[in-house]
Amino acid sequence: MKIRQWLQSLSFKTGVIVLMCCIPFYILSFAQMLLPISATAKGILWTILFGLAKTFQYGGLTILGVEGYNRLKSRMKRKKHDNAQETSADDRKD
Repeated sequence: MKIRQWLQSLSFKTGVIVLMCCIPFYILSFAQMLLPISATAKGILWTILFGLAKTFQYGGLTILGVEGYNRLKSRMKRKKHDNAQETSADDRKD
């Protein structure tokens, strides 16, 4: 419980950075299947890399918490909405 409280005391920006760190590990966990190594080694690599990805994902979500997650979601929606408005404004100019 002490670790969870410490993670939740970290900033929003730290939570987003930790959450985004899971992306390369997800990519690597599946991309390593293309390597010319034994199936056992592939399984071990997949387990380690996928485990790291999940650790970063859950760690980032714990840092963000419910309020941070809602804040991140609203930023993504706002950015998508702003891009749609810019596109429609450009279409009107033509």
